[in-house]
Amino acid sequence: MSHSRRHLLTAATAAVTAGLLLTLSACGSSDDSDTGTKASNSKKSNLIAIITPSPDNPFFKAEGDAAKAKAESMGYKTSVASHDDDPNKQSELVDAAISRHAAAIILDNAGADASIGPVQKATKAGIPVFLIDREINKTGVAKAQIVSNNSQGAQIAAQEFVKGMKEKGNYVELTGKASDTNAGVRSKGYNDVISQYPGMKRVAQQSANWDQQEAFSKMETILQRNPNIQGVIAGNDTMALGALAALKSAKKTGVVVVGFDGSPDAIAQIKSGAMLATALQPAALGAQQAVEQADTFIKTGKTGQPEKQSIDCELVTKANADDFGVFARK
Repeated sequence: MSHSRRHLLTAATAAVTAGLLLTLSACGSSDDSDTGTKASNSKKSNLIAIITPSPDNPFFKAEGDAAKAKAESMGYKTSVASHDDDPNKQSELVDAAISRHAAAIILDNAGADASIGPVQKATKAGIPVFLIDREINKTGVAKAQIVSNNSQGAQIAAQEFVKGMKEKGNYVELTGKASDTNAGVRSKGYNDVISQYPGMKRVAQQSANWDQQEAFSKMETILQRNPNIQGVIAGNDTMALGALAALKSAKKTGVVVVGFDGSPDAIAQIKSGAMLATALQPAALGAQQAVEQADTFIKTGKTGQPEKQSIDCELVTKANADDFGVFARK
């Protein structure tokens, strides 16, 4: 082969090789670009993922709706999903939010201990988590834990309960899920007040796990064993309404019933005189504050607020029931 032909072949081979390398490089840079875009999107994503317990409970629906409305008013896209108080489902939903490169997660969690891992996972992935309504048993992981002042709310509800029972009589307490720190805080708040009145006697204390049907069943059983009761205080309105239905079924009248949450259904029963009172926790306000702080964090890298934050509850009675709407003052 002549020197000139060898030179031309070498040049052609080099050109082809260069072309292949350029093509491969372009493919590689395309993948890198996708990765870069994804990484960039994970930092600049316009999605706020909102995860709550079941919206069948109007409280959780109210906070989900409020968070969604607030986020969308600020220009974010949203996804709203329910973990149904199932830690495994919660983990799947957090994983989904991570895979979608959410800008932030607003979470009403599925357990104080069971939720630590998913929150840590999201945080490690660079997605800030803002907890509402329920705390977890760890600090320094979530960017905020915004909850109602459950102790204060329980105490004002218990004071009204004692007043309604004229400081004496047999009563029943229905408590929430043991895995939810709110259940213990509310129960302690109730008992810190009621225990100061020796005429008040708790004849039964059972968990109905925040559920209306379970509260109905538990209350039916309690009434069979303790027909002579004058009061029922429940860890949330849903259980209070279940107890109210059981009392009605047993044709028990004049029993003082107090709940916690400030649900529209409970307020309707207060207006009718069937329930005495509830402690309204401002679900909408807490959810809106979480979104506002998420927005601040996304833009500045900080919230400007302490991690642990609480919002005082308000006592709702027949005298002021018309002042309240859906977990908020009108």
